[in-house]
Amino acid sequence: MTNDVLILEDFMPYRLNRLADAISREFARIYRDRYGLTRPEWRTLAALGQHGTMTATEIGAHSAMHKTKVSRAVAALEKRRWLVRKADANDRRVERLSLTKAGQRVYGELIPVAAAFEAGMLDKLGARQREAVLKGLAALEKAVLRA
Repeated sequence: MTNDVLILEDFMPYRLNRLADAISREFARIYRDRYGLTRPEWRTLAALGQHGTMTATEIGAHSAMHKTKVSRAVAALEKRRWLVRKADANDRRVERLSLTKAGQRVYGELIPVAAAFEAGMLDKLGARQREAVLKGLAALEKAVLRA
């Protein structure tokens, strides 16, 4: 990068975004082909599978998704009977979302698929590169997300 020209392909935020999108699209083919899930539906399913019960707002914050995407994903998962809504005991305006047994089964089936996908990505790197990438990601997350 020079002062008068920004080489987009060399700009780290652009590179990270492009890479994340390419990897996400590749993984999306797997869960879309197996279960017909969209990215927001997968992220919602995964967040609830990991955390149990959450509100839509919490899912959006956890997954960096806009509330309309979360809302559509929740409706789609509910229609498939993979998710249930329950009014919050303290605030009836808030809904607590959780996976049904069927939703938990699908989530459980996708755990080893996701682990194998990640392992396949990391296997493309040598041991030192793999360690460097994981350490670098952790350092960037710490610096940017937890600042």
